[in-house]
Amino acid sequence: MRIATSFFQKFLGLVAVAVLCMGCANGYLQSTSFNPWQVVTVPTDANLLDVAFVDERSPHGWIVGADATLFETNDNGDTWEERTLELDQPYRFTSVSFNGKEGWIVGQPSILLYTNDEGNSWSRIPLSEKLPGAPNTIEALGPKTAEMTTNVGAIYRTADGGKTWKAMVEEAVGVIRNISRSAEGEYVAVSARGNFYSTWKPGQAAWEPHNRTSSRRLQNMGFTADGRLWLLARGGQIQFADSDNLENWGGVINPEFATSWGLLDLAYRTPEEVWVAGGSGNLLFSEDGGKTWQKDRFVEDVPSNLYRIKFFGSRKGFIIGQQGTLLKYVNL
Repeated sequence: MRIATSFFQKFLGLVAVAVLCMGCANGYLQSTSFNPWQVVTVPTDANLLDVAFVDERSPHGWIVGADATLFETNDNGDTWEERTLELDQPYRFTSVSFNGKEGWIVGQPSILLYTNDEGNSWSRIPLSEKLPGAPNTIEALGPKTAEMTTNVGAIYRTADGGKTWKAMVEEAVGVIRNISRSAEGEYVAVSARGNFYSTWKPGQAAWEPHNRTSSRRLQNMGFTADGRLWLLARGGQIQFADSDNLENWGGVINPEFATSWGLLDLAYRTPEEVWVAGGSGNLLFSEDGGKTWQKDRFVEDVPSNLYRIKFFGSRKGFIIGQQGTLLKYVNL
């Protein structure tokens, strides 16, 4: 009887191990065979927050960050030179955007800067004290035209170089964690606690709130290459909307079960090539639109959380991290 019981216990143990192994089939991701990212030196310890170029093909660009950090490049981001503006305090520059020679910078406390000569000179544009929240993002859209959001989800547009602004939504959405804009002018915003998200399309009077897709709090959201939504949730989860209908989401993806580093941003280099960045130098790669994943282990030694990815066309891209960390995409 004891022999039978012992055998049965061993059998259950083997079954448990087998099930565990099956569940951990993708416990650790396969490493990429290549590393298209190289560390670029930016002489600052300040947190960098955004990067922009005059246009996709131009080697002339700017990077902004905390403590009024402002750097300029004329060689596609290989080297960066600091630029200093005469300001009354060390503003936190959160966003920069260019459309040809015209460029915009916004930050907190409320500040808006404008240039019409590629940044050779910057002028400060006054903002109303009644502005809901503080400027958060800016998107240059055309001659003297830009769209600005605040950290409570207000959306404003100017068509006269910032002299006047038109409110695009009747009410702000509330304090947000992050906000993303599609090429078609749609927005998605994640609430500060990550417990719900809101969407807005041009022509709508107000934001439309949505419940999150699972019990996991949202970390970030944005738009896929074909205009659908993607989301990153706590615990390293990724999810893609199946269509424009936000009730239809694909299954939850856990690219790497064995690690729990938070995923912080996702970006498309091409319609199928996806990169996802996260804490502790975590960088994931998919060449089939998110069906299968690999891990770029060459950058794991970078001592930084990687929290922003931006591509300018398919040949130029950057990953922004903490304390001046910057990675540049090198076309292989």
